[in-house]
Amino acid sequence: MARVLKEQKHDDGRRGDIVRAAAKLFRDKGYDGASMRAIANAVGMQCGSPFYHFASKQDILVAVVEEGLRQGLEKTRAVVKPNLPADAQFRALVKVHLSIILEDGNDFIPVMLYNWRCLDEVHQRRLIATKDEYDAIWQNAVNGLHNAGFLGGDTKFARLMVLGAMNFMVTWYKPKKGDSLDTLSDKVVAFFLSQHA
Repeated sequence: MARVLKEQKHDDGRRGDIVRAAAKLFRDKGYDGASMRAIANAVGMQCGSPFYHFASKQDILVAVVEEGLRQGLEKTRAVVKPNLPADAQFRALVKVHLSIILEDGNDFIPVMLYNWRCLDEVHQRRLIATKDEYDAIWQNAVNGLHNAGFLGGDTKFARLMVLGAMNFMVTWYKPKKGDSLDTLSDKVVAFFLSQHA
């Protein structure tokens, strides 16, 4: 029994290694540009070895997106506080979202953002419930800004705009060059709220 548990733990570790390496490769090269050979090489495996853990490259992409959604939702839930003023809640969400997508080594959500269409419809439908929960947290925060007088107009449009603007930062932000994530978060909040003052 102990041997089986040890092997399972080792398998989970190798599976995790594959997911992390694939996330980095998918982020750098895109889903279509990252071969199974490159994924295997990145974790020191033979070319066919990842197939012991995953049936296909599509399954690896699903695992990458699932891990990104899991981590993102967990970190986002942790900063949601029911009694926090609307602007402070918004600031906390901006900061955590930027850390999720921009901190060095956080490749999972950027992969989801730019490779979502590479997922087949079955996997997209399965993952949408988690994605919708993340969007709902943001929608509640933007609605809170509206109710507190920080924001006028269409709150759904406002949510899509702020998330879209932040998500695009993946294409140009370089860790350790330019603004820190804290400074960048402050700029996003100041810009967004100043547009609706």
